[in-house]
Amino acid sequence: MMFTSTGSWGLYKAPLSKSLLLLPTILAVLLTVLLPQYQDLFIYNLQAVRQGKQLWRLVSGRLICLDLKDTFCSSLLIYNFRIFERRFGSHKFASFLFGAWILSAFVDLLLTEALRFMFELQVDVLPAGLLGPVFALFVPFYNTIPRVQVTQLLGHVSITNKSLTYIVGAQLLTSSAYMWIVACSGLIAGMLYYSNKLAVQKYLRVPEWVARCGSVLLEPVFSDSEPTAEAPLGMGATLDIQRQQRMDMLDQQLLLSQLAHFRRNAQQQQAQQTGLLNWNRFFPTLRHRGQNRHQEGPQPQQPPYTHPPDNTAVVEEQVARLMEMGFSRMDAQEALRASNNDINIATNFLLQH
Repeated sequence: MMFTSTGSWGLYKAPLSKSLLLLPTILAVLLTVLLPQYQDLFIYNLQAVRQGKQLWRLVSGRLICLDLKDTFCSSLLIYNFRIFERRFGSHKFASFLFGAWILSAFVDLLLTEALRFMFELQVDVLPAGLLGPVFALFVPFYNTIPRVQVTQLLGHVSITNKSLTYIVGAQLLTSSAYMWIVACSGLIAGMLYYSNKLAVQKYLRVPEWVARCGSVLLEPVFSDSEPTAEAPLGMGATLDIQRQQRMDMLDQQLLLSQLAHFRRNAQQQQAQQTGLLNWNRFFPTLRHRGQNRHQEGPQPQQPPYTHPPDNTAVVEEQVARLMEMGFSRMDAQEALRASNNDINIATNFLLQH
């Protein structure tokens, strides 16, 4: 399923994010309130994995949060990170979550073994839930989402559109004693997958047939209806949703202003190289002035100056990525030239036009 959404309302065009919000939350409430006797099956017990060879706990212990505060914070973060599903498509978003989930499991084991070997700190149980991929999403969030200042606190502390997300992440980080281990493993897994230094994206990805099956199953159930153009700003159910809508609009405005800035810089560079004005048309040289005194009859008019064509080279790999999102090759090339080959700005520009 390709990324074709242009809206920023709720969970439109984000069925995977919506399913990750609803299903784990419902299961966490059931295990906490109605079925507490089954919680032992979902405890992330590393001692049972090492000594009891209960490898299935690496799966069951890393799916459902057994603490409702962790469930609430991780749900808020997934809701804020839904922008990546819209930007990259549900298939690539699912591949990132799957790759980070696998990598963070290995990093959890390595970190706990390193703590035991270096500091004699025995860590047997870690916080349960889909926490590794959630912390891993902070890596693309830090690298790709622009920072827009909203206000200043006490005249010195800058409050941006990203501050709320970082505050929720800090709250989740301090919710338990060993949450920092899960956070570190998630961040390391996110950096490994995002940078693709070890070519992990080639191997740790959701197969195409699984993505198609998931699209058939999830879209009818978890897809929101398309928002109307008449929907005004601030119609969210809560103040947080209204604030998120405003932040999304500020994000889009910043990207468009950056694109215009890149275009102006490109035009100024070309003007410096070729000269934007032909000054000889206004101030002819002395040689031409002398000739004009004795020359009779009308002079041939100089042809108007034409702006040189934009020959900025584009990266074919980025053109291919934009074409995978559903844009034409000509539009992709034009957007990349205008944004100086910045794939994020080009993507948002194409979505706005």
